Amino acid sequence: MGTISRADVTDAAEILALQKLAYVSEAEIYEDDDIQPLKETLDEVETAFKHHVFLKYVQNGKIVGSVKAIEKDGTCYIGKLMVHPDCQNKGVGKQLMNEIEQQFPNVRFELFTGGKSTRNISFYEKLGYKGYKHEKSPIEETVFLYMEKIKK
Repeated sequence: MGTISRADVTDAAEILALQKLAYVSEAEIYEDDDIQPLKETLDEVETAFKHHVFLKYVQNGKIVGSVKAIEKDGTCYIGKLMVHPDCQNKGVGKQLMNEIEQQFPNVRFELFTGGKSTRNISFYEKLGYKGYKHEKSPIEETVFLYMEKIKK
């Protein structure tokens, strides 16, 4: 078992390293090594800490999962949920999603995932998210499925 806590900018390099490892499987689905998560720089991740809440899942002293979110106009935008490949399918992602949602009460949640990423889509659907539009990324060739969750 691990623990979830708020990450800070000193965690940025470890989160970026995890991101580059975790998103290889997405790059393989799309046969595109040029996806944004694999190109993101440390400066970009550090800058995101100024406006986003980052959570980290730590196990045996290492960050093995992370997610970030930001609220704007009553919508919480969740991004970059990632889990180390060795720790996937063990509840880490679900715990991170539950915790990030608790950080933002009384809002609509929105996220996106690759339209061909059937495992991700199924995972988010199990958490109550529903797809509502497909849209091509402005910075890469991926067509994303945008999903939302409205808590009653």
